[in-house]
Amino acid sequence: QVQLVESGGGLVQPGGSLRLSCAASGSGFSINAMGWYRQRPGKQRELVAYITSSGSTNYADSVKGRFTISRNNAKNTVTLQMNSLKPEDTAVYYCNVKYIRDSSSILRDSWGQGTQVTVSP
Repeated sequence: QVQLVESGGGLVQPGGSLRLSCAASGSGFSINAMGWYRQRPGKQRELVAYITSSGSTNYADSVKGRFTISRNNAKNTVTLQMNSLKPEDTAVYYCNVKYIRDSSSILRDSWGQGTQVTVSP
C-alpha cells in the first residue's frame, strides 16, 4: 500500500498563490501517474491536474495557465503550484497516486487525506 501525506493549503485572498505538496511512501511498488483532485462544496470530486512518470501533464480547463503540477520521481513527491487563485478554487484538494505493486500488473489508486484551500477576501 502507498501512503500519501499532503501539506500546504490554507486561506488566501483572491489573486494569491498557494503550493500543495504530496509525498508517497511505502515499498514494493512503482508509481505511474500522480495528480490532484478537488471537491468543491456541493460538487463531485473532479480532476485538477495530473502528471505521468515521463512528465506529461494534463490540466482541467478551469486551471490552465494558473496551476502548475510537477513531480520528483526520486523522492516520490508531487507539487501543485496554484497562482491567481479565485474564490471558485475553494475546495478540499486530494492527492492521488496510481501505482502498480511489484509482481502485479494491476493499476491501483491511493488517496491523500485532503487539504482545505479557501480563497476569500
